[in-house]
Amino acid sequence: MLSLSIPRVALRAAAPSRQLAAAAGASSVRFASTKSLKDAVAEIVPEKQEQLKKLKADYADASLGEIKVSNLLGGMRGLKVMLWEGSVLDSETGITFHGKSIPDSQKVLPTGNDIGVKGSEILPESMLWLLLTGKVPTAEEVKGLSQELAAKGKLPSYLEKIIDSFPKTLHPMTQFANAVASLNHDSKFAAAYSKGIKKTEYWQPTLDDSIDLIAKLPAIAARIYYNVFGRGDGNQAIDSGLDLIGNYSKMIGYGDNEGMTDYLRLYIAIHGDHEGGNVSAHTAHLVGSALSDPYLSYSAALLGLAGPLHGLANQEVLGWALSMQEAVGENASDEQIKEYLWKTLKSGRVVPGYGHAVLRQPDPRFTALSKFCDTRPELRDSSIVQLVQKVSQIAPGVLTEHGKTKNPFPNVDAASGCVLYQYGLKEFTYYTVIFGISRAIGALPQLVADRYLGMPIERPKSMSMNALEALLKK
Repeated sequence: MLSLSIPRVALRAAAPSRQLAAAAGASSVRFASTKSLKDAVAEIVPEKQEQLKKLKADYADASLGEIKVSNLLGGMRGLKVMLWEGSVLDSETGITFHGKSIPDSQKVLPTGNDIGVKGSEILPESMLWLLLTGKVPTAEEVKGLSQELAAKGKLPSYLEKIIDSFPKTLHPMTQFANAVASLNHDSKFAAAYSKGIKKTEYWQPTLDDSIDLIAKLPAIAARIYYNVFGRGDGNQAIDSGLDLIGNYSKMIGYGDNEGMTDYLRLYIAIHGDHEGGNVSAHTAHLVGSALSDPYLSYSAALLGLAGPLHGLANQEVLGWALSMQEAVGENASDEQIKEYLWKTLKSGRVVPGYGHAVLRQPDPRFTALSKFCDTRPELRDSSIVQLVQKVSQIAPGVLTEHGKTKNPFPNVDAASGCVLYQYGLKEFTYYTVIFGISRAIGALPQLVADRYLGMPIERPKSMSMNALEALLKK
């Protein structure tokens, strides 16, 4: 057999000079804060590396439980086989970010008001800092990060041309994933790897790429929104005085709507990380384990997020709720809602927005979004928002009586779409793009952690059914 191997040094020599120049100039921009996010991450790296080293030395052969045939055939549900630093999801208590629940995070993480812009909800920049470092940032640190993201948020001209070349009929999520992958053109990690960077330094250009990508996601999403639906400012103008989502809201035409802007901040902050086993987060980790750069890794994650069993679910929930409203009217009684729920179940369909792969209690993200609705008069008076709220009180009893769900409570998708709809963003196919902006805040920090921890390529063992049967009969 003839084989062809190309020495890595030859591949390095063939690297475009543009990429090498990008790697050489990969110093982080400093703004008026006590420390940059990159400095803050650098502080925790030695401690995390030592923690991993000790775990390997002390517990490498410790058992985490048995793998059963039901695990292999059931999508690996519940198997403890991933390291994920940013968040932990418990079936009873819900999500925590470095030990902090959503209510805890709302109490301690800086808001818009804290950095001088209007808004009382968590800034995604604050959540990003927490997920990367495990520490609560100061308002000054968050403001510095906001300024850095604004400085890096403008799209390169080649990417604008690529996005503008997409047909309007191409699904927004397909456009989004393709646009993100195209930024690989400027990857500092890819350039540094081609040049021959030390393995212990992989995390630094990975962080540079991750920050650059997070900075550009709002403009990418806004340009797609303008091209497909004709809404927004048309040129994705960035105001250096605004936070990440303040700019995004302005780009898509909602800059003067304080309620919508603050809702987007909360939505994006609490959707960012939901431990590592979900499809989008796991995909970013899996593709990144092959040392693909953050743009390629997160592009793959977006394609997973686009599926109806994952990120696409919120638009399905809203469509179902609007159909219910059309059938029962805007002031439906409890009995009418029960009848509609039973009609859905008896037709062989599920009630969308209810149940969760892990949770056995109401989703705390749903609770946070519901509480937001309670604080805004325009949402308290919304017929569709109030119908969704009313269904959340009635559906658990119906689903419990039905007896075919382990968790009869609402998940985050039950609430998220109706608020966007009420504020006027009614283009359903765009909803998952907003989710896509958010999930980067959780998936990319783990990619940085994977690099400074030196995690190996992910390669589980698979079996055919014949091989499985033969093994079981031994």
